[in-house]
Amino acid sequence: MKYLKHLLFLTLVLALVSCTVSAKNGGKPADNTAANSEGVVVTLDKTSFLMKVFNYEQNKSNFVYEGTKPCIVDFYADWCGPCRMVAPILKDLAGVYKDQIVVYKVNIDENKDLAEAFGIQSIPTYLFVPMKGKPQMAVGALPREEFVGVIENILLGKKQP
Repeated sequence: MKYLKHLLFLTLVLALVSCTVSAKNGGKPADNTAANSEGVVVTLDKTSFLMKVFNYEQNKSNFVYEGTKPCIVDFYADWCGPCRMVAPILKDLAGVYKDQIVVYKVNIDENKDLAEAFGIQSIPTYLFVPMKGKPQMAVGALPREEFVGVIENILLGKKQP
């Protein structure tokens, strides 16, 4: 229960921070001067999601990650402004961490089953899946620094000094 409260609090804080950063930038994406053109974000449909991330049809009671590297799954829609703001950040991070993590995206309009299975009610929503431990979700457009922190600390298990 205490873990759930902390996770809920963290999600709320991240959502508020993302709204604040978005408001400060006038709704524009952060400057990505260090953008990496080699970043690849892989688009998944339901079939590829079941094979590469989590087959929730076979494993109803236990999350079993199917991948070989930690991943981020971006649940988005083409019409979503905050989703479009974050897309270049995720592409850049996919390039920066290309040997360490995989970045996926799932269009909720084209994959309503996936959105329903994960209880997606607001977008963008991110699923962070480490190799060990439980996956975590965050809602709202996150700034680059938040993604880096989650990648370093949760996905890669590096501790902050």
